[in-house]
Amino acid sequence: MEDLRQIIGKNLSELRKRHGLTQLELAEKFNYTDRAISKWENGDTLPDVEVLYNLCEFYGVTIDYLTHEDNAKFIKQVDPLNTWNKIAITALVSSVVWMLATVIFVFSILRGERILWQSFIWALPLNSIVLVVFNRTYFHKRLLTFIAWSVFIWSSLTGAYLSILDFSLWPIFLLGVPTQATMIIWLNLRRPEKSDKK
Repeated sequence: MEDLRQIIGKNLSELRKRHGLTQLELAEKFNYTDRAISKWENGDTLPDVEVLYNLCEFYGVTIDYLTHEDNAKFIKQVDPLNTWNKIAITALVSSVVWMLATVIFVFSILRGERILWQSFIWALPLNSIVLVVFNRTYFHKRLLTFIAWSVFIWSSLTGAYLSILDFSLWPIFLLGVPTQATMIIWLNLRRPEKSDKK
C-alpha cells in the first residue's frame, strides 16, 4: 500500500506541475488546503475516491493513470473544444442581457418617453450574476467570482444613484466600502483543511 501511495503522489505532483499550478492554486480549486495537497503528493495520505475521481476528470486522465508508474497509455482524449464551448455559452447568455438592455433603450426612444439609458447600467449587475453562475458551473475561478461580485456591488449602487438622480445621495456609495473590504478578506482567506482519508 505504501508503494501505491508513493506512485499516486508522484503522478499527482507531475500532473499539477504539467498544468502549471501551484499546490495552493490546486487546493483552491478543490476546496482543500495546500498542506493537504502536499500530503497527497508526498504519499503521506491519499484523497478519498471521490476526490481522486474529480482530480482525474480535472486532469483528463483515468484512475489507472494515477496508480501506475508506466501510465502514458491511460491518458484520456480531451476535447479541446470543450473549454471554448463553455466560454461561448457564457458569452452567449451575457449577450442576451445586453440585447435586453438595448431593447429597453430603443423602445424608450420610440415611445417618446424618458430615454432609459440606465438600462445599460443595470445590465452590469445582471451580467455579473450571469458570470458568477457560469463561473461556479464551469470555471471555478475564485478571482473571477471576486471580480464579478465587485462589479455587481458598484454597478448596483451606481444604477440606484443614477436612477434617482438626486446628487445629495452620494453617501450611498459608502455602502460599497465595507462590502468590498469583506470581499477582499474573503479572496485572501485560506480554506480550512478537510480531513484526509488514509
